[in-house]
Amino acid sequence: MSRMGRVRAETSAGWRSFVRRRTAVFFTFFFPVILIVIFGALVRTDPAGGGLFTEPPAYYVPGYLAVVVLFTPLSRMGSEVARHREGSRFEKLATTPLTRAEWLLAQTAVNAAIIGLASLLILGLVILLTGANIAFSPLLVPYVLVGVVCFCGVGAMLGSYTDSQDGAVAASNGIGLPLLFLSETFVSPELLPGWFGPLVNLSPLTYFARGVRAATYSGAETAAVAGVDPALANLGILAVLAVLAFALGARSIPQTD
Repeated sequence: MSRMGRVRAETSAGWRSFVRRRTAVFFTFFFPVILIVIFGALVRTDPAGGGLFTEPPAYYVPGYLAVVVLFTPLSRMGSEVARHREGSRFEKLATTPLTRAEWLLAQTAVNAAIIGLASLLILGLVILLTGANIAFSPLLVPYVLVGVVCFCGVGAMLGSYTDSQDGAVAASNGIGLPLLFLSETFVSPELLPGWFGPLVNLSPLTYFARGVRAATYSGAETAAVAGVDPALANLGILAVLAVLAFALGARSIPQTD
């Protein structure tokens, strides 16, 4: 079987495995919907007032998308790798032609399909419930795909180095929550202390948020990077980080347990 055939077969198996877990399907789509209802429809934004949500609704679109682009790969990949380790499945995998990188690529493709569907649902609900004026840019698709690749790599590392599925999920939540709110998603840089600014640039999610905001929000004040359009520049930075994270994630997956 060719490499493409192996990846396609593993992707099909991974998709069927996800669909059979009804609880996982439900919460993958339910969690971001709850956030949109709470923050977008109930709390609402107040551009003329003070507090946390002081920007127009479209400003927070990257934050809503980040919920699935960040949390779904971290938790699903982390728990999937940990589950395979506990069941000694990587030992069986080592006896097949499927490599660790191909296995991770197949799992990433499954996550990309899931998150792509969830992102469409999120964008529709944001427009419906908040009235956000979003510019639909073709760059949204590569941003979601590259973001998924990046955080699937990170999730694979979490699953490889934690001691159980519970540990992988706990680690993904411990990393994901700070990143979600401190990466220029829901909290604007002006609300953070000055000394924290350089630390924001260490988060891959920051470049996702900046780029998506530059591509979808007409009021974005994102500076060009080296004279390049900010939407393209941030996508380039995110792509480099995604390649690095994917390579490290594939390398961290054990061959035997």
